[in-house]
Amino acid sequence: METKFYDDQTMVNEKDFKEKWIYFVHDLQNRICAALETCDGKAKFEEDKWRRTGGGGGITRVISNGNVFEKGGVNISVVFGDVTDIMRRQLKIEGDKWFACGLSLVVHPYNPFVPTVHCNYRMFELYNHSLSPTGGGQEGVVIDRWFGGGTDLTPYYLFEEDAKHFHQTYRDVCDKFDSGFYPRFKKECDDYFVNWHRNEERRGIGGIFYDMQRPEEKLDENFWMNFSKACGNAFINAYVPIAEKRKDTSFNAQHKHWQEIRRGRYVEFNLLHDRGTIFGLKTNGRTESILMSLPATVRFEYDYRPEPGTPEAELLDVCLHPREWI
Repeated sequence: METKFYDDQTMVNEKDFKEKWIYFVHDLQNRICAALETCDGKAKFEEDKWRRTGGGGGITRVISNGNVFEKGGVNISVVFGDVTDIMRRQLKIEGDKWFACGLSLVVHPYNPFVPTVHCNYRMFELYNHSLSPTGGGQEGVVIDRWFGGGTDLTPYYLFEEDAKHFHQTYRDVCDKFDSGFYPRFKKECDDYFVNWHRNEERRGIGGIFYDMQRPEEKLDENFWMNFSKACGNAFINAYVPIAEKRKDTSFNAQHKHWQEIRRGRYVEFNLLHDRGTIFGLKTNGRTESILMSLPATVRFEYDYRPEPGTPEAELLDVCLHPREWI
């Protein structure tokens, strides 16, 4: 199986389901990077194309030391390989071969009043050679396919208007497909990005999250791809206006101190609970790209608690008790 990298001029076979998704992921990376560079006004993304031992590769783009963004990455990967016994046990999957393609980004701004943001949209396929020895192509016959993803916001100081804007953007997307999606996927997000070892403390104010969504009898195979595309396309409108609004807010050392405390919670979740991190490390993923999500500076202080009645305490309360924003 060949790993394909597309540019804006490359045409793909519209009948090839997988190729359509690969092209979309490449195009979305280009558009998001351009929007973030414009917002920053100084820093540019550095690109690193890499190949994965075992099959496939990707493009890692990293931005750092900018006017707005202290560290961030917008990564895409097109990877595949044999299903190993470890994967069968740990990930509860079957089949002979697997394929995964997606975009994952994390942006850590310098200013504590600009929130960190995470976004990930992906497709996964499983193949079996024995079902059709003469068909199914090099990979075999597709026996399973699912989509997953989401976008969530991690502020350090709470601005309710920003929270409402972010959640409304994704509710509008969800409602175009199913009016039940936003409340369902909002709750899944609130219940996923949780540091369970810290009294069920969320790492932020959520967004949407969904995983392992497969075609159903009433839905054609393009439904979840189209939904994932719409969610990915909504990222720029959901996040960039917030960054633009807050990026010039003045801050002091106390604000930065609190930002680094909260970044510590971000690190704890990603290393202990995040399924994407665990999957990448268990499938011989590229460590530098996987751990790109970690912030540049972070602080761990013993039993740190914000003073009651402060903006810091207000943010912590929201993380402990998720709200309905819209």
